[in-house]
Amino acid sequence: MSDIATNVTFDALPLSADVRRAIDELGFVNPTPVQRAVFEPAIRGKNLVVQARTGTGKTAAFGLPIIDSLVRRSTEAVQALVLTPTRELALQVARELTAIGQYRGTRVTAIYGGAPMGRQVEAIQNGAQVIVGTPGRVLDHLRRGTLDPSQIRIFVLDEADEMLSMGFAKELHAIVETLPKERQGLYFSATIPPDIERMATTHLRDPEFVTLSSDQVGAQEITHYVYFATTDKRGDLVRVIEVEDPESAVVFCNTKDETERVAEVLQSRGYDAEWLNGDLPQSDRERVMQKTREGKLRFLVATDVAARGIDISHLTHVINADFPESAEQYVHRTGRTGRAGRTGTAISMVGPKDIGSLYILRLTYKIRPIEKRVPSATELKTRAEHDLVSVFVEAFGKGVPHADDLALARRLLTLENAESIVAGLLRAHIGARESVGEKPAQDAADARRAKNPKPTHDAVAPVEEARPRKAPRRRDRERDAERAPANDSFSIAETGTAVDDDLPGFREDTHVRAAPQAPRRHETDPPTPAQGERRPSEDEFQQVFVNVGKRDGAREDDLREWLRTAGIPDGDVGRIRVRDRNTFVSVKPGLVSAAVAALVGKSLGGRAVVAELARPRA
Repeated sequence: MSDIATNVTFDALPLSADVRRAIDELGFVNPTPVQRAVFEPAIRGKNLVVQARTGTGKTAAFGLPIIDSLVRRSTEAVQALVLTPTRELALQVARELTAIGQYRGTRVTAIYGGAPMGRQVEAIQNGAQVIVGTPGRVLDHLRRGTLDPSQIRIFVLDEADEMLSMGFAKELHAIVETLPKERQGLYFSATIPPDIERMATTHLRDPEFVTLSSDQVGAQEITHYVYFATTDKRGDLVRVIEVEDPESAVVFCNTKDETERVAEVLQSRGYDAEWLNGDLPQSDRERVMQKTREGKLRFLVATDVAARGIDISHLTHVINADFPESAEQYVHRTGRTGRAGRTGTAISMVGPKDIGSLYILRLTYKIRPIEKRVPSATELKTRAEHDLVSVFVEAFGKGVPHADDLALARRLLTLENAESIVAGLLRAHIGARESVGEKPAQDAADARRAKNPKPTHDAVAPVEEARPRKAPRRRDRERDAERAPANDSFSIAETGTAVDDDLPGFREDTHVRAAPQAPRRHETDPPTPAQGERRPSEDEFQQVFVNVGKRDGAREDDLREWLRTAGIPDGDVGRIRVRDRNTFVSVKPGLVSAAVAALVGKSLGGRAVVAELARPRA
């Protein structure tokens, strides 16, 4: 076991000039503890099992020794194999290794399911020296004979516990069986449960275990809280968010449906929130991911699987709307904040059924969250008062007051009844509370909720992705729903091969010729009129998107009645298309705001109705 100090520069590592130049250009100044702990034993050929949280610099921890010393530049063959649980993480790792090896000419290739095989085979044949891939696609290449493992000397498992939790154990063992017996293994895992230890002792000779956080896996920089929720858990969550006021957060839910419902509740309260799960169309998924990376989205509501592979360095909070089902999941979730030396906050909503899981978390990883009660009405009132104070500070706190006004204020504050006088001035300024006085408070709260994270300069560029190919999926398995193809210069039609092989136990090796497909429409795009129908012109109607559909019990008659009640006559309402998951309402352009106001706040099927002007089709 090792516990390494961090107050050193990269001069402490015997790096070649080429690699040192690359990391200097990347802006790396101090090696992280995991990088210092791994480098020397790795270049000496030791087998290592490293407990390292996401965000501690583990990619460079194995990337630096691989690029600097372990890969022979003169050998144009695959010498290092890095396995990751998801294609997003494979692409991210490949980008970082390529950057580290840019001046040594190290050839790094990412291979993952969903992308056509042709480009991957070509890259391997052209002398790829480091392969970063997902288990299913790597195993497929090995079985096809397009990846020769005979010269692989370094085998890396990144997020080993995640791969096992996703059901990749069979694929991992099959891959290991094809590798040379004399190889070096570097296994990285946020947690080291018994199955990781068994796999390490089975695959590796005399492995050395390295941990960077003593007896606590959770980051020392993270403050952990649990709130004991009532039966209205979503309402309690909103109360917590109101008082805590996170700058940016990932909100984790255990099911797909709950991500949508929680996001809608936050949206209805004025927060900028989006949901991310396996049901989201790929184009919308990439849009949401990029907004999150760029700091343009305050709340990302996601399942565990949907959030994998997203590297968000500026995240201030992780919120468990549903308490995770295992202690390892808790560590992975909360490890997304408090990264790279930053502080972070982890908040969990806990119900009676979660007490056992909370106890196991404390027992297993020595993480002892601070227990808190859901904010009371008094605390919410304090938050409202703080919002109003912020308005005054924003309006008057930055200017330079007139000297006479400042002198008068100082004299005023010396009086015995100064508070009463200030209260009277405030009442005169904002009006009587029973009339218009609540509006400034509401405006102040709305302004706070509408704030997004501060711009960040370390956003990751988007991964370009092609239109997902439909394949048999089981909706009750999040893992299956998450595999979608990434873009390549070849299409399925061009290569004649359709493979979705990142799914454990799933293989489709059928050669197909794909038929031309119509452009994908966003889930919130207005529906296209049926053949033979006249499309309303832009001058006649605009489309309002409504988040409820047939599955929620939405009916055209109900929607029309709501609009009539709000004073919108039937003649100003066009077609109402009720779909399975959402609805589009056509109204005259000047009535869009009135229609949105008429629909927002209603309830169908237990869901709060959210309405907005539909985004135009791309």
